[in-house]
Formats: sequence, structure tokens, C-alpha cells
Amino acid sequence: MLVAQGLSKKFGDLTVLKAVSVEFRSGEVHALMGENGAGKSTLMKLLAGLYQPDTGTITWRGQPVYWRSPMEALAQGIAMIHQELMPIPDLTVAENILLGREPTNAWGWLDQKLLQAEAVAWLKVLDCHLDPQTRMRDLTVAQTQVVEIAKALGRRADVILMDEPTAALSDHECTALFKAIRQLCQRGVAVVYTTHKMDEVFQLADRITVLRDGEWVTTQPASDFTPASLISHMVGRDLATVFPALTPASPEVVLEVQALTREPYFRKVTFQLHRGEVLGLAGLMGAGRTELVSALYGLLPATSGTITLKGQPVVLRNPADALAHGVGMVTEDRKGLGIIPGLSVQQNLTLTALHRFTQAGFILGAQEKQVSQAEVTRFKIKARGLTQPIRELSGGNQQKVLLARMLLDAPEIVILDEPTRGIDIGAKSEIYALIGQLTAVGKAVLLVSSELPEVLALSHRILVLRQGDLVIELAASAATPEKVLSNAMPL
Repeated sequence: MLVAQGLSKKFGDLTVLKAVSVEFRSGEVHALMGENGAGKSTLMKLLAGLYQPDTGTITWRGQPVYWRSPMEALAQGIAMIHQELMPIPDLTVAENILLGREPTNAWGWLDQKLLQAEAVAWLKVLDCHLDPQTRMRDLTVAQTQVVEIAKALGRRADVILMDEPTAALSDHECTALFKAIRQLCQRGVAVVYTTHKMDEVFQLADRITVLRDGEWVTTQPASDFTPASLISHMVGRDLATVFPALTPASPEVVLEVQALTREPYFRKVTFQLHRGEVLGLAGLMGAGRTELVSALYGLLPATSGTITLKGQPVVLRNPADALAHGVGMVTEDRKGLGIIPGLSVQQNLTLTALHRFTQAGFILGAQEKQVSQAEVTRFKIKARGLTQPIRELSGGNQQKVLLARMLLDAPEIVILDEPTRGIDIGAKSEIYALIGQLTAVGKAVLLVSSELPEVLALSHRILVLRQGDLVIELAASAATPEKVLSNAMPL
């Protein structure tokens, strides 16, 4: 049994955890719930030895312990899957999965054959068939997430701390992970699970602990909660409506794609996007959704086909071209392609719109600060101030900064690739409301999401991709989870 007793943690003047006490039992899934900034990740990092508590104690198997590093905790059977992925990009999938415990032969040399076989075995547990010799840098965010989970499972730990493990996964990958978690619990492993997906909590959790603003709120059996009561505990208020009502889209076409292709990711994709419309893109990992929208933003230009914006054919060779034509995007890879960790909240927020705050080559600091503060207030971004490094913000607040930055460029077409990945239910509600506001003023939204309820509730139409092919277009009124998944699954 792993027990946290009165754990507190401060960073500078900011207290992120206040005398939190929780016990985690063998053979159960214990969900930690709360909004971004509630202290969930900090608590997990204390338990895993990444941070040391300012006050309080951690008891493991009946004995007080003090982890000075993650390696000490790992040696005692406590492993963690982090929300922000930390692969070694130049190593292979197999080398990442077995990092630090590589198999050797009788002469002490690395046994490559056994390395590949063990990696494949752990990937198979997650119903994943990646080539174990692929370099990590060549994987998508979702594939990287699967490898990180396989690495944690392979350590055969007694406690596994999972911080948003399904944030980048499709329903198919989630199902495989849930099966693996249940098998772990049957072997007596304790799973501490953090997620912002309500359906996962009620599928998996035996008990739930709610944190709010760094403080313990309650711990109860999962069966004692309803989704509404859990949300109320998390945010301290009721969310009457999570999804906004759809406003009718205009017949005006603002984006038309004809036979767009970039092998091996997607091929001959054709569709239209209307003013005031939310067009959802659904599909499994590897379906080509992210690569398709990356082509529309110039990150991964198409090799053939045409893109027409407001009746004019365009060539989008890079994001600067896309921005110049009124296309904005928030990518799924917040850490790798979104934020610049060493820069401040303000610098990240205004990065692509600095032309608005310059005169004769000089930045108008007062004007930039005024606009930045207004955006921080508008998006309810929790930060100590505009000068705080963005790396110190929670994942949800980093995402809000990226949304604010994208909208500062006033795009007419908004591409949102997994916009609520790692976002709590309160912030999700705010982002859903923002999408409704964008379409109400005539913006066109292209939405990629691995959460089917999100796609179904927010979209006017849904395009389903399967292994790079656009297989069906569904009107919102005709779309069901079963219909979307049956078309998304490989033949």
C-alpha cells in the first residue's frame, strides 16, 4: 500500500499542493480528478520521486520513504507514465521500451533479437503493431504515447502512476489499454489514474479522489459518484451545459480540397468546408487526420491535389503561407510544435502576431502587455503573471495560451487538432463554448478529436478517415458512435 500523508509542495510563492492525504491500494484503480492546476500531476510526481515534498510523508509498504530521484522510486516498484511525453528520439521503439533493462547475451553484449521480441510482446498487450526498429522521432504523438505506456508496463511495477495516458489515443487504443489495466489489477498492481475523460473514470475506477486548487476535497468509491456530482466536486459549481447548441452553417464554401494526397499518410481526399461550420475529422491512430490538417497549414505540404480558399487556388508551403491566407491552427503536439518552453506566457501568446505591436522595427511593449493581459483574462489562464515561463503552467493553461495566440491572427479558418487533449472538464466546456462563438461569427472550424462524444456533439458534418482514405461523410443527424467506428476500423 502506498500512502500520502499531509503532502505539501510550493514553487516559489505558489502553493500547488496543500496537506493532501490519500492511500492507494493494491489491485485497484484509483482515479485522481480535478481541473488543471488542481495538483494531480504534482501529487503523482511526488509519489514517483520527481519532486520532494516540502512537508508530509510518503509511506510505502508500511515504511516511511523519501525518494531522492525517480530511479529510487522505480527500483522500489513505482513507475510513472507522464502527461508530457519524454521519449529519446534517436533511439528505436524497442530501445525506448527496454531502456535501462536491455537484455544481454552470455558475453554481455546487447541481445538485439531478444530486445525486439520483448518490445513486440509489450506492444502486443496494447494491440499495437509498430515496427520495433522505427526511430521514435518518426512516430506520431499517439504512437509515442503507446510506446511510453508499453515501457511502463514492461517494468512490471507494483504501482503504476498514469498521468493522462489516453490523451492522444483513439477509442481502439484506449480499449486495449483498459484491458491491460484490468489484467494488472488482477495481478495486484495498484494503478493511480489521472484523466479528463469522464467515461474512462466510470469504466475503470474503483475509488476516486478529487483535488481542487491543490487541496483534497473527497475520496469515495466510484459507484458513489454520478458524472454531474463528480464535476460539481471538481469545479465547485454545476456545469449545466457542456456542449453548445449548433448554429446553422452558411452555404458559402470557404475551403475546398480536391484529391489532396501525400503518401503514405493520405490520398485523394476531397471535401468542402462552409462558413460557420464545424467539420469533424474522425478516425483511428494512423488514419491520417493529423497529417491531412498539417497539409492545410503548410506543416506537411501535399504532393498533389488542390486547395482552394474562398474561390482561389493556393499553395501552402509553410505555416506563414497559411497564416497569410487566413488559416490558423492549434497542433496536437503542444510540447513539440506549440509552446516555446523557455519563453514567457506573454512571449508565447504574441509570437505570431508581433506585427501588431511593432513600429519602426521596435516592439511596443505597453501595447503588447495590454493585449496579452486581456487574452489571459478572456481565456481564464492561470499564471502568476505574464512573465512566468510557460513551461511552469499546467498543460491545460498552456493549451489556452496556444488558442489565444492562434486567434490573435484573426483567421477565417480555424484548425483544431485535439484541442482538449489534457484539458479538464471545466476548461473543455470553455473551449466548446469558444468553438460555438467562432462559428456564430462566421469562422469555419476543422476539428480533429479522438473523443467521439466531442466530435458527434460539436460537428455539423463528420468525415471518417481510414488508413489515409476518406471513407464516408456523415451529417450530424445521421452520425452515431457505431457508424463512425465501423467505418474507421481497418478492413
